[in-house]
Amino acid sequence: MSKALKAKDQLVRILVPAGKAAPTPPVGPALGARGVKSMDFCKEFNARTAHIEPGVPTPTLITVEPDRTFSFITKTPPTTYLLKKTAGLEKGTGRPGHEVTGTISLKHVYEVAKIKAKDTHLKHLKLESIASTVIGTARSLGLQVVP
Repeated sequence: MSKALKAKDQLVRILVPAGKAAPTPPVGPALGARGVKSMDFCKEFNARTAHIEPGVPTPTLITVEPDRTFSFITKTPPTTYLLKKTAGLEKGTGRPGHEVTGTISLKHVYEVAKIKAKDTHLKHLKLESIASTVIGTARSLGLQVVP
């Protein structure tokens, strides 16, 4: 005798460029495998991210219900993207701690921390603690933080 399994919500984490969602990989296969129409998601995502500069990578959490409906939450861009954009870098260093690829001021670090503080999972943290994590990320990219 088998019990009927209760269907659970499925969570899909995906990094989508703002305003440029299309039913191609990575969006199409990730949602198609769960029975969601990817075109519906793309239209809604592009409308919701229209105020953001096109092409900015936007982490998105998509919750797929058992009846194949979905809801999603967009987050702020990754810290590495914001730091590289601020410093004018294409990519970070291959040897963090040994090579310096550029410099960034403490003012810029706090501006990035203010952007990241808007995320729901960082709301309870002080701006100083968010800034310290941004400094750690900057060091891993090979950026030197100057006062």
